[in-house]
Amino acid sequence: MSKRNNKKNRLFDNWPEKYDQWFETPIGALVKRYESELLLDLLRPEQGEIILDVGCGTGVFTLDILSFEPYVIGLDISRPMVIRADHKAKKYPFSGIVADMMSLPFADGSFDKVVSMTAIEFVKDAQRTVKELFRVTRGGGYIVVTTLNSLSPWADRRIHEAEKGHSIFEKTIFRSPDEIRSIASINAVVKTAIHFQKDDDPEEAPEIEREGRKRGLMTGAFLAVRWEKP
Repeated sequence: MSKRNNKKNRLFDNWPEKYDQWFETPIGALVKRYESELLLDLLRPEQGEIILDVGCGTGVFTLDILSFEPYVIGLDISRPMVIRADHKAKKYPFSGIVADMMSLPFADGSFDKVVSMTAIEFVKDAQRTVKELFRVTRGGGYIVVTTLNSLSPWADRRIHEAEKGHSIFEKTIFRSPDEIRSIASINAVVKTAIHFQKDDDPEEAPEIEREGRKRGLMTGAFLAVRWEKP
């Protein structure tokens, strides 16, 4: 394993528990709800499909995909993350593997659909990474990629934390809807969610979210894109 991959492994190896705990907080639970809704709206998983979840982490969103009864392979560069995902999904048709998303260990056209949740912000060469996602997707399949929107105040907050030495955020690359759309040369569906802020009252956040979606704002913190492979 390369030194580059070893550094990536160590970056995330100590975060499985902290990652899960964040989604158990009142505002984190709302973030999880709205991100999952948008993910499933774009991915549209179906029973019997073979889906690759790239950067599956601890399986927080993988379980939502599995509820539609596809077979999912979860891939992450951090072994502790994969171990936790395996444990959570032990009752489902799921297999977890440790690998690098920039060099997927699968043949061309292996999957009906491919999804990557908030992982592409940790690679500089997004075009090469997305090309890999396209390569392992069959013709007519969906590729769904999500990331943190650079136009969102959430990104501003994390950039500030990075400047103070936050081990995760100082490695993060924030991209805008236009930047994400331009990664591939085919038409894309691009949407955002999470229009409320981390410090907003959880009871008021749903109304803020509804208003943001009603206005069609592209500044939501959660940025999602879907391509359909020709």
